[in-house]
Amino acid sequence: MTPALLLSFIIGYFLVLLVISWLTSRKSSDNDTFFVANRNSKWYLVAFGMIGTALSGVTFISVPGKVGAPTGDQFAYFQFILGNAAGFVIIATVLLPLYYRMKLTSIYSYIEHALGTWSYKTAAGIFLISRVIGSAFRLYLVVIVLQKFIFDSYNVPFAVTVLICLALIWAYTFKGGLKTIIITDSLQTLFLVSSVFLSIFFICRSLNMNVFEAADAIKNSSYSKIFFLNDFMSSRLHLTKQFLGGLFITVGMTGLDQDLMQKNLSLKNIREAQKNMFSFTAVFVVINIFFLSVGALLYMYAAKYGITVEKTDYLYPTIALKYLGIVPAIVFMLGLTAATFATTDSALTALTTSFCVDFLNFNKSGDNNSKKRINIRHYVHIAFSGLLFLTIIIFNAINDKAVVTAIFSVASYTYGPLLGLYSFGLFVSSRQVNDKLVPFICVLSPAVCYYLSNNSMALFGYKFDNELILVNGLITFAGLWLTSSAKTKEAMA
Repeated sequence: MTPALLLSFIIGYFLVLLVISWLTSRKSSDNDTFFVANRNSKWYLVAFGMIGTALSGVTFISVPGKVGAPTGDQFAYFQFILGNAAGFVIIATVLLPLYYRMKLTSIYSYIEHALGTWSYKTAAGIFLISRVIGSAFRLYLVVIVLQKFIFDSYNVPFAVTVLICLALIWAYTFKGGLKTIIITDSLQTLFLVSSVFLSIFFICRSLNMNVFEAADAIKNSSYSKIFFLNDFMSSRLHLTKQFLGGLFITVGMTGLDQDLMQKNLSLKNIREAQKNMFSFTAVFVVINIFFLSVGALLYMYAAKYGITVEKTDYLYPTIALKYLGIVPAIVFMLGLTAATFATTDSALTALTTSFCVDFLNFNKSGDNNSKKRINIRHYVHIAFSGLLFLTIIIFNAINDKAVVTAIFSVASYTYGPLLGLYSFGLFVSSRQVNDKLVPFICVLSPAVCYYLSNNSMALFGYKFDNELILVNGLITFAGLWLTSSAKTKEAMA
């Protein structure tokens, strides 16, 4: 698979997205279209498109790579996926009804109503920081693959590769926003899902197996252990830790995240939004089983042909692009590109929406669709593209761990305070927070968690993993409670 052929494929792929962008935004490109797609999206398109957004290039590369990692992960990630599924059910039954009842454009507007202005700005600020970091990590994962297998051949600097990717994403999202993304993400999810199944087919063919033989081989391999029930205190792979981490990271990173919730809020009513979430959950669980299966097959293939890689993240791209042939290489690049750009384009739109609504107060006064505000939204969109660029460049200079680990580690620190804020607003109606202290509490909580993460084994003989987000949320909740006061009868009325 030559770099020129791969590059031609990428160019053709983005030409298709640009055509879709033109078709979806030619009649309307105002702020209502950009922010909530005029609240007229089809639930089945949103549900299908969310698969690509939720999975991302991290799932596509890192999850298969970790199946045979020296850390002994095997299929332990599926415990995390089961927690994800439980989290999606909570989102559909608790959070979505709240968002629809209040007719929100930005989900953080709820915090202003429940806790106060400082709390509201803090929640929105946490999202902006979290999503910039998370999206930068995800895009970084694809860029290093593009750099290694395409752009290094043309001596293109890493920074230029990043700039090209972000410029292309900006080009097809800056007018239509969410309305365009609903369609492009559905197309990209189709590419991603097709890529997974076709990858399994091509690897099985190379191993001289049919699908049923491959399933038996995976089941009987050393990679297929799912449930880890030993060493609760010291093992990060224990079922309880993985499940709880998956549950609360899902509530935080999806239910309290403007990105994925923005798509849900583009639907006509709560009934369609819940239908979307439940169908999405079912497909999400199944597709992750296939991602893990791809990982097991990749390690079987690598063992058979003596293939080694310097990082587990490189296993899938190395085998797909160098060993399986032209068609499998195209299929892999299609899936990888679709997975990551489906995540980044919606994140860029959500960041722009949150900043315009939460910090520039677009929905509070004046004509939201005036020419002035549309121009402001364009500038904000460009600014966040630039911020993503800088974040990726910085991350490339300092990163020294698997990307998937880095993302969920960061999420444990940044989304935890959101769990605490929303929980307090939802379940403690009798107390009023000290609004001006909330930003300090939301900084202190992750700092305490960072200390616990590094010292918990020495202090308690316990190893934290993804469940640290729950501890983070509890610390924030406790801080809000300790600094709050009982509401007066007038305030509760």
